[in-house]
Amino acid sequence: MLGYDIVLLDVEGTTTPISFVHEVLFPYILDNVDQFLKAKWRDPVVQEHVRAIADQTNKDAQAGIVHATPIDLDADTPEVIRQKVAANVNWQMKADRKIAALKGLQGYMWRFGYASGQLQGVMFDDAVEAIKRWSTDCKVFIYSSGSVEAQKLIFGYSDHGDLLPYISGHYDTNIGSKQESQSYTKIAEDIGVLPKRILFISDNENEIYAADQAGFQTVVSVRPGNPLLTEATKKNYKLTSDFMELL
Repeated sequence: MLGYDIVLLDVEGTTTPISFVHEVLFPYILDNVDQFLKAKWRDPVVQEHVRAIADQTNKDAQAGIVHATPIDLDADTPEVIRQKVAANVNWQMKADRKIAALKGLQGYMWRFGYASGQLQGVMFDDAVEAIKRWSTDCKVFIYSSGSVEAQKLIFGYSDHGDLLPYISGHYDTNIGSKQESQSYTKIAEDIGVLPKRILFISDNENEIYAADQAGFQTVVSVRPGNPLLTEATKKNYKLTSDFMELL
């Protein structure tokens, strides 16, 4: 019998190689954002994302962020707006910003990339097998800094087929920062399970610390390309490079 009722999984560096995110997903956005905006300019959803980017960018400019290029949706021409949106997406991604406006546009672009076959989610073999096994004895949830939509695309269009039927729910930073313990408390309350009955797996030490403080069981994911761990983490937390060990 498992010692937990819920498995909560990070994505990047846990179920999915870090290289997939940084060498496939991010370049796809940077290489295609200008062309995508031009091709789908009249799409109402694209216009919503453009307005969100403009609002965020104008706030950034007012706050004195030098890289932010203000966007005047009333005075700028569509071509200028597209150029400014692309420029702002570029610097924000290079700065690894995790903001809703950027993630919204990224998710919408990735949706078309996956649907067209240009993108395919990459999963570690043991993670896929463990998720399938776990789903028969407990429930599996995902908690990632990537948007819920981005999560569903990675798992729905994975190199192991559609894995969404094995996953009971998704959380992103709308519920709170992954490095703050109260975020994990909120997740436990939302699921309706005591924190001590949830196993959280991530490659990020600060996320592990936060989940531990919230009373979760924790395991650190050790994968190729992941950041090096501190000696304190190696000493005080369980590590694994094969999720089947946890079964």
